[in-house]
Amino acid sequence: MTRILVVDDEPQILRALRINLVARHYDVTVAPDGAAALRTAVDAPPDLVILDLGLPDIDGVDVIHGLRGWTSIPIIVLSGRAGNQDKIQALDAGADDYVTKPFGIDELLARVRAVARRTTIQEAELARIQVGDHLIDLTDKTVSGDVRLTPTEWHILELLLRHPGKLISQRHILTEVWGARFVKETHYLRQYMAQIRRKLERDPAHPAHLITEPGMGYRFKP
Repeated sequence: MTRILVVDDEPQILRALRINLVARHYDVTVAPDGAAALRTAVDAPPDLVILDLGLPDIDGVDVIHGLRGWTSIPIIVLSGRAGNQDKIQALDAGADDYVTKPFGIDELLARVRAVARRTTIQEAELARIQVGDHLIDLTDKTVSGDVRLTPTEWHILELLLRHPGKLISQRHILTEVWGARFVKETHYLRQYMAQIRRKLERDPAHPAHLITEPGMGYRFKP
């Protein structure tokens, strides 16, 4: 049974979502604020999070950052903030989808099903990713050919492989791997990318899969 954590400070919304989700055979846990959400997610990791941005204690975007620090579970943002900038911030922080209040329950349930399907497909695909001559399994953290990656190399590689074809900015990788204080330390990233390419690419000087977008970031090309 899929476990869903619903985070909202409006009791009537929590109640309505719990009733509708339970009726459709989801296992539902609720949290009224950001701190409770983060604690609950650690104590009983959900399969999906429905998250309001306007929480009374911690901004929803910060909750997304907190979750993304250790998990890739899908996050659907549910918010009264309709501005494009709010959506961009939430999606850049790691949200998978964004639903604006007021919303129809049927639309939200369709979004839940869609995100759950994508996640199932992605997890299956992540079991076998080819990079050069090597087969990589992000679930088991293994690389064929007796290649060993350090935890930092795994973290960087996973950010790229989980988003095939997508440009991942230097700033985002530095923040995710080393923290916000290191967003200008791009030489860290260059050194680690060179190490990863030496281990995985057939021709590290001319990479075919782990591509640099000068001045912007990196992209995994399947």
